[in-house]
Amino acid sequence: MRTKQSGGPTGRPRGFDADEALERAMLVFWEHGYEGASLATLTGAMGISATSMYAAFGNKEELFRKALERYTEGPGGYLTRALDEPTALEVATAILAGTVRTTARPSAPQGCLGVQGALSTSDAGQGVRDLLATWRNDGCGKVGDRFRRAVDEGDLPPGTDPALLARYVTTLAFGIAVQAASGVDRDELQAMADAALHTWPPV
Repeated sequence: MRTKQSGGPTGRPRGFDADEALERAMLVFWEHGYEGASLATLTGAMGISATSMYAAFGNKEELFRKALERYTEGPGGYLTRALDEPTALEVATAILAGTVRTTARPSAPQGCLGVQGALSTSDAGQGVRDLLATWRNDGCGKVGDRFRRAVDEGDLPPGTDPALLARYVTTLAFGIAVQAASGVDRDELQAMADAALHTWPPV
């Protein structure tokens, strides 16, 4: 019988919940970063052996990729939802509010997995650094596309550079995440976001 956790080959069930194990791995990477998350810490949090981890998720880098996907769809999903807001200002407001909410939650690691996950890694972590750079640029690109539509619809002034404005908003979001990881409290982070949006281009 095929196990629902893996979709892999038939045989005896693994005996653990792969979805729950991945959730725990995501939290470890979020808290410790890629290199800071040792194999022992990961498998201990996941409640499985190293052999089971490799069989279910591949090597450490592959596990991190899966954890980042989970983060993007879960805690980081506010960005995708923000793009559906009716105006560009509301998009930006939702992105920054979502960043504050996600990176400063008392019940989760502080900061952002996609920002701090591999800021300081050895050459062996280059693949993860590249992965996260692409992840951040993809997010910025989606915001830029949304702002380009706002220019076309007259929601932003004709002279607005949508790519630059998207870079501004996402850089603010990444900065908020770093500040959250440094222990800045949620109210102050939100005040920073509100102050930044006071310079929003008038229509």
